[in-house]
Amino acid sequence: MLLALVLLLTGFVILIKGADFLVSGSSSIAKKFKISNIAIGLTVVALGTSTPELLVSVTSSIKGYNSAAFGNIIGSNNFNLLLILGVAGLIYPLVVLRNTIRYEVPLSLLAAAILYLLVNDTLIWGDNFNRLSRGDSAILLGLFGLFMAYIIRTMSNASDFDQDQQIKIFSTPKSAGFIILGLAMLVGGGTLVVDNAILIAKTYGLSDKLIGLTILAAGTSLPELATSAVAAYKRNTDIAIGNVVGSNIFNILFILPVTGMIKPMDYNLALNFDISVLMVATIVLMIFMFTLNTRKLDRWEAALLLSGYIAYTIFLISLG
Repeated sequence: MLLALVLLLTGFVILIKGADFLVSGSSSIAKKFKISNIAIGLTVVALGTSTPELLVSVTSSIKGYNSAAFGNIIGSNNFNLLLILGVAGLIYPLVVLRNTIRYEVPLSLLAAAILYLLVNDTLIWGDNFNRLSRGDSAILLGLFGLFMAYIIRTMSNASDFDQDQQIKIFSTPKSAGFIILGLAMLVGGGTLVVDNAILIAKTYGLSDKLIGLTILAAGTSLPELATSAVAAYKRNTDIAIGNVVGSNIFNILFILPVTGMIKPMDYNLALNFDISVLMVATIVLMIFMFTLNTRKLDRWEAALLLSGYIAYTIFLISLG
């Protein structure tokens, strides 16, 4: 148990430093090639920080732990939206671009709603069982393709690029090296944290569903937490927001269907509550963007998101 705790703390250190490398490298690339920070956050950073979710979900599905696989994705999205934006917003108020409010956040809400419709076969379609089939996965991957087409179209949108941001520019090879090293450290650190957190959790007899929604969700979202916190601290709020929104979209429209393509997964209806929490939290975020300081997540709003996650976690633990 002592060794697991030491490895857990080591994973945290690796995650934080990896996030620093990733933010520095991606910000430099964005500045040098006049690519918007939000586009970098929605693609390179989001995909990189979502890698642990992909590894954990695929492994869980192959081993037959479907509730853990679904719980990992849904729980990670709730962790991203409520805790990570809460923490990042407390560090520094997050200014949100118009496109993020008009397109990306609504898309993340739409993705959650479509997932709800696809997996609730008995409630909505009258089938005999609930499952994410390969057909369902193909639909989600098709939507992901449309999302990537949108990102490519807006990749060099000058209106999204802040020329006044004080970002240190490195050579292209050095920036790429920072990104690759950062991603590798995030994956390695995330693996250390997740493996040892599960070991500790299993010792206390937690269920697969609860482990997926809490331990796995938090563990695989640590790269997003580290990246967004560092980005907020460095005042790169576009990357902080883009990382969270992009990761949530990647998780539902790419990681979950890839897992479903490898092996169709049975769905536990008890997870409907958690998808509902995700949809409500996304709507609340959109409302926050239109109150007082428009397109800005103020510290008091971030504190409410963080409080919401604490209440949600306490409720999950109380259910066992």
